[in-house]
Amino acid sequence: MAGIVVPIGALTVASIWGEFASHTAPNLLILDVTVGVAALALLPVLLRWPVPGALALAGLAAVSPAAIPAATFGTLHVAEWRRFAVAAWVGAAGVVAGAVQGLWRPFGGLPYIWWLVIVIAVEAALVGWGQLTQARRALIASLRERARRAEAEQGRRVAEARAAERYAGAIEYRPDAPPEQVARAAGVVRAGAHQALDELREVITVLREDDGDDDAAQRPQPGLADLPLLVEESRDAGARVQLDDRVPDPAALPGAAGRTAYRVVQEGLTNARKHAPGEPVQVVVDGRPGGGLLIDIRNPLVNGQATGPAIGGSGTGLIGLTERVRLAGGELDHEATDGEFRLSARLPWPA
Repeated sequence: MAGIVVPIGALTVASIWGEFASHTAPNLLILDVTVGVAALALLPVLLRWPVPGALALAGLAAVSPAAIPAATFGTLHVAEWRRFAVAAWVGAAGVVAGAVQGLWRPFGGLPYIWWLVIVIAVEAALVGWGQLTQARRALIASLRERARRAEAEQGRRVAEARAAERYAGAIEYRPDAPPEQVARAAGVVRAGAHQALDELREVITVLREDDGDDDAAQRPQPGLADLPLLVEESRDAGARVQLDDRVPDPAALPGAAGRTAYRVVQEGLTNARKHAPGEPVQVVVDGRPGGGLLIDIRNPLVNGQATGPAIGGSGTGLIGLTERVRLAGGELDHEATDGEFRLSARLPWPA
């Protein structure tokens, strides 16, 4: 605030001093001082309510040149933070104010028509510069968001590449390798095989359900409606979970999407319980038919370290979950930022 008031105050004082040096009538000097103080007092209003503040300053500028510095800043401020149509109207108000001031208080020996040309050019420049600044700010924000997403995607791909490298290294060992190395390689293969079997078993179950298999129908898979029970189980295990379920009718979500949503929350809670034990976990589920389903899971980082993968440190948990969400037509993101780890998924929900 001080960085704005000081220079505008200095320009206001300079304007009043110029009127005094030109032997302006005493009553006009008193008017200029009053208007200058009022213009400076309106600056906090301008910062909080840009459009009303700028219009009020334009009104003061029509009365006295002492308000011109503050009114000029008002037009620029509106142009930097409001859309072009609003900024253009404020600029037009500035032109009207300049025209009125030029009629009853001419500027030296400058012809009135040239005074109008200067006022119009200045207001147009202020609107154009403010809009350019606003566009540049929006571009920088967009580039930062793209960079953040690219960094998250790169981290995900690195995790996938490392997991693939572990699998490749697990089956490429020498016959004379130490028993410990062979055992570790066999453990990696075994973990991958178990996960693959679990995924295959679930796919087969889904296919059987589609074919009307009675035995599969008797083994219902957990879905979105089972999240409260999952959260209670986590709380019983000592986790501090807060569930914010904003879905009005969880049963309306298609079965495959509901199972995927359940697995996302299950993975997030397991991940938090393993790598951030005792820390609070916030789970938000929101969506409706035709609008998609959003799942957001957050927990603080422990000692500033990002939460790691959820299955044995191999990275297969989040990688497998990413593929599962992609197969369901959705997207999964996970990142460590602002002192917390965030796992978010977006799933389609047809109308």
